[in-house]
Amino acid sequence: MPQLQGLEHDPPDPRRSQRVIRAELATVLVWSLVALTIAALAARGAIAYAHRRGMLDQPGQRRSHTLPTPRGGGIGIVLACLIVLPGILCSLPGLWDAETIACLELALVLVAAIGWWDDHRPLRQWPRLGVQLAATALFSAALLAGGNLAWAWLPLLVLAGAWSINLHNFMDGIDALLAQQGIFVAAGLGCLAASVGQPALAGAGFTSAAACLGFWFYNRPPARIFMGDVGSGSVGFLLFALSAMLWRIEPALLWPALILGSGFVADASLTLLNRFLRGRRWYAPHREHLYQWLVRSGGTHARAAAWYLGWNLLVAAPAAVAARQHPAMALPACAVVYTVAGATWIVSKRRCMRRVPVKDRHVAT
Repeated sequence: MPQLQGLEHDPPDPRRSQRVIRAELATVLVWSLVALTIAALAARGAIAYAHRRGMLDQPGQRRSHTLPTPRGGGIGIVLACLIVLPGILCSLPGLWDAETIACLELALVLVAAIGWWDDHRPLRQWPRLGVQLAATALFSAALLAGGNLAWAWLPLLVLAGAWSINLHNFMDGIDALLAQQGIFVAAGLGCLAASVGQPALAGAGFTSAAACLGFWFYNRPPARIFMGDVGSGSVGFLLFALSAMLWRIEPALLWPALILGSGFVADASLTLLNRFLRGRRWYAPHREHLYQWLVRSGGTHARAAAWYLGWNLLVAAPAAVAARQHPAMALPACAVVYTVAGATWIVSKRRCMRRVPVKDRHVAT
């Protein structure tokens, strides 16, 4: 087959490569604008819907806001991603088959649906957890089957997905914080995917970040609407799914992906561990996360969110870049970042507690 052999040895055309890259960037930009617009319009509509249905988070001892605020605005992020992700994953080069994309969509619907139900009528934790485990199991099974990976990974992926859903729910307690984190981590995962030549997954990361940005416009301090369980659980699932897809492509990218989320993971994990060791109901509402202590000690929501943004930009982002560029040092770099995050959590929490009267330090058992 001389013609095929000749084609194999033809030098690449740099102009064609640039045209392809520009076309892919244009595709990502268009889908990102679509995601941002859908999320913003849906969040605006959710404000009126929440007022009609009485879906208002009231101020209280275990809450960090002072005015009744609508919830459920995260439905915009869900709708945007349900519409945009299949389009971006199918229209750009990648490794994603129809079954994996369909299971991603269905799992997102399940997580969002149980969160939307909980926003309307609070549920016990076990039904929520059961649906979350089923959703992550569905997506994880499709991911493993599509990549011909060992099924021994399934239990670990299911637990990781459920934990991501719940830790992001735990961390959704002040204005803009979770939306800001969703923008940062999703965009970072998109950059990691782009660095290994995966335009479809990169586009999925950037469009997810755009959806979070569309909601952020209505959630920035002072928030006009809260994300609600429909949004916080869905963002947690999406960040898990994007990270797992990145891991399937290149296992070494797991470490920089984990570094990107280090601020949230450290805060949620150490707070949960601290409450568990003290014999408290770890699943009960409380105000003992670091971001809540930052507010309780006199800071504003904007200042507390800026604290996490500073960590992301000054620590997590540079460390993730270093871990990507030096794969042999990725695991040690991840360990160092989480060690520093843990030490920062301990020191910062102690400083905040000294500013709060003793009688106000414990608000839940």
